[in-house]
Amino acid sequence: RKAEVKRFIYAASSSCYGIPSEFPTKETCPPDPQYPYALSKYLGELAFFHWLKLYDLSGLSLRLFNVYGPRARTSGNYGAVLGVFLGQKRTKLPLTIVGDGTQVRDFTYVSDVVEALVLAGESNATGMAINIGTSNPTSVNRLAQLIAGATVFIPKRPGEPDQTNANNKLALDVLKWTAKVSIEEGVRRVLNQPESWGDAPSWTPEQIAQQTATWFKYLSKGERPN
Repeated sequence: RKAEVKRFIYAASSSCYGIPSEFPTKETCPPDPQYPYALSKYLGELAFFHWLKLYDLSGLSLRLFNVYGPRARTSGNYGAVLGVFLGQKRTKLPLTIVGDGTQVRDFTYVSDVVEALVLAGESNATGMAINIGTSNPTSVNRLAQLIAGATVFIPKRPGEPDQTNANNKLALDVLKWTAKVSIEEGVRRVLNQPESWGDAPSWTPEQIAQQTATWFKYLSKGERPN
């Protein structure tokens, strides 16, 4: 407000839906965050809408679905599946597939997300949340196939949905936006820029189990810390 900002766009997360009750998931689906990151993003969205009202600002919250592309964060703690796969590919380790790999994710390429952010900034619409996803989810098994490499399966974890799948009708109606980059083309672009993921750490199943042990123990139904 002090900077005389007139238009405010919040980069929210589809993780706020938790394990949704409907697919494709609409913006009207009740939020139900299942882990701390999801909660923090949803609390940010609540604050965003509060500020719009309190300070008479204009803006939209874009709930981004599984954003990927060159220069995505691949270093640091165990995280997004694409970064994990890239690190494993770099060092010729097997790709670790959680569960049976049939779970699907609405992978949305970064240039499509940038276009949505620009359109949101230029729009006059305000005070609503809008899904930004392809509405054409891809299985983790298919992603591993596109990355190309040996695979190994590790146990499924609590709090993770079997699918993320955006209903993007509102994005089309309000922003005239729809995703353009297919998963095949997006992965090809990422693989063609190895310099953007050269620092991706290599995770073995044993390292992943150690990294996530406490977190997933406490997320398990019925279990509580001592």
